[in-house]
Amino acid sequence: MAFQRGLGVAVIGTGKMGADHVRRLHDVISGARVTAVVDIEADRAKSLADAIDGCTAYTESAAAIAADDVDAVLIASPGPAHEAALIEALGRDLPVLCEKPMTPDTGSALRVIEAEQRLGHRRVSVGFMRRFDAEYVKLKRLLDSGELGAALMLHQRHRNLTMPPGFTDAMLISSSVAHEVDATRWLLGQEIAAVTVHKPAASSHAPAGMNDPQFVLFETSAGALVDVEIFGHCGYGYQVQAEAVCERGTVRIGDEPGPRVSADGRWGGRVPPDYIERFEDAYDREVQAWVDATRRGEVTGASAWDGYAAAAVCEAGVASQREGGRIEVALVERPAFYP
Repeated sequence: MAFQRGLGVAVIGTGKMGADHVRRLHDVISGARVTAVVDIEADRAKSLADAIDGCTAYTESAAAIAADDVDAVLIASPGPAHEAALIEALGRDLPVLCEKPMTPDTGSALRVIEAEQRLGHRRVSVGFMRRFDAEYVKLKRLLDSGELGAALMLHQRHRNLTMPPGFTDAMLISSSVAHEVDATRWLLGQEIAAVTVHKPAASSHAPAGMNDPQFVLFETSAGALVDVEIFGHCGYGYQVQAEAVCERGTVRIGDEPGPRVSADGRWGGRVPPDYIERFEDAYDREVQAWVDATRRGEVTGASAWDGYAAAAVCEAGVASQREGGRIEVALVERPAFYP
């Protein structure tokens, strides 16, 4: 497939993440151009489209996906809307980069997997951008090298300055810890077999009815233990850290890189306010890799199976939140289609 004018991309959803991807594709990424933007808020879509030559605004995903100048689709709409857009794109055999969650539950995720398998080739990449973060990539390479021996434990911390209105306990798992779910599976090369969620005393800054922070424990298929501290209202910034404890050493990522300033009797640095800033480079790398792979007729990044597995683990996590105790993760047999 030739893309003389660049890969024509439809961006579905123009909220905070979608608008940032429109900017990225238009100003940062090479080999692609934004030919369509979609949002149910017509004025918001139009304001973005009007700033880009050759870009059309739509209020319906299906209309954009069917447009002649659309070669690929980037989905950044709310999770419940992902399945319909994915099925529509797969029906037209278009490559898709779908922000996590791929879909919000295992039933819809399996329907996407079935639709992709009917094509006979992969088309879906799921936007777990930590796989493209420089520190995470180095950690993955070190663990895969065997230099430190087998990974026995993995400690992870995920802290947000605050959460948007309407954020729930379940969303702490499905919208936040979902990243640690994928990072665990990817870094260790193991499935997560069981989840236990613990709830300490809630912070006074947590909204009424929300148990924040929470402590999540994963047990993997090979016997590793992984803990995740999720703190939605830490109050000081956005911070993601991970430390692998291996047979012959430990390795930690996520400490603030600097600049580190000493002045006025103090020393310190700056914590970014949100994920957009913290993972800006990872998002750039992810989208560029997706564009490059698509132009070659290939697929990169997390697969639809990874999206399904994350949904299954999150479902178990939400069940543990609700019922208490250890919940085993139920996965269907992995198709040979997803090696």
